[in-house]
Amino acid sequence: MGPQENASLPVRSMQVARVLAAAGVAGQVRELAESTRTAAEAASALGCDVGAIANSLVFISDDEPVLVLASGQHKVDTTALAARWGRGKLRRATPEQVRQATGQAIGGVAPVGHPRALPTVVDAALADYARVWAAAGTPRTVFPTTAGELVRFTGGLLLPVGP
Repeated sequence: MGPQENASLPVRSMQVARVLAAAGVAGQVRELAESTRTAAEAASALGCDVGAIANSLVFISDDEPVLVLASGQHKVDTTALAARWGRGKLRRATPEQVRQATGQAIGGVAPVGHPRALPTVVDAALADYARVWAAAGTPRTVFPTTAGELVRFTGGLLLPVGP
């Protein structure tokens, strides 16, 4: 077992932990007793600001799934973000499309560990926090990281996602 692997983690979260370890991410995946399905629940469980939660949101743009890692403090302005990103219209993926694109369920989608890498935007607002938290494949698993690390291991772009 690698340093990140915890045999008690769900299988999907162990897959995420392996990808993170391979990318040189030091933060450990942990399972919480409380749900982290919403940013508010995650912030409460972790004792952090809701803005430090990186929500993994899947959208469909130009007929392909894309990932937006949005700060829990605000909503994504899909029109503004599509223009900044240089992509076609963004629409929220259905739960089935999310599972197909990521292999993970809504409320637990990790930034990595998907069948194939998704074009990704990391919310510039996450850079305001020294440590941010992202889901690790299930609604009760998370890991600590930084905005810079999210950009590095997703190959994403750092852009504002709000208006």
